[in-house]
Amino acid sequence: MEEKKEVIINREWCKGCGICVAFCPKKVLDLDDEEKACWVNPEKCINCGLCELRCPDVAIELE
Repeated sequence: MEEKKEVIINREWCKGCGICVAFCPKKVLDLDDEEKACWVNPEKCINCGLCELRCPDVAIELE
C-alpha cells in the first residue's frame, strides 16, 4: 500500500481563486473566511495531485 502524501497549503501564496476546490474530486478543500484554501475533509483525500497541478500560485504541494 502506497504511503499517503501530506498536502501542504502555503496560505501566504494562496490568492483564493478556488481552482483547487473546483478540481478536487473528493471535495477535500474549500475556501475559508479569509478566502484561502483549507482542508475540510482531509480523510477523504486520495492524493490525486490535481490541487497541486492546477494551482496557478504554486501554493499547494504534496510531500
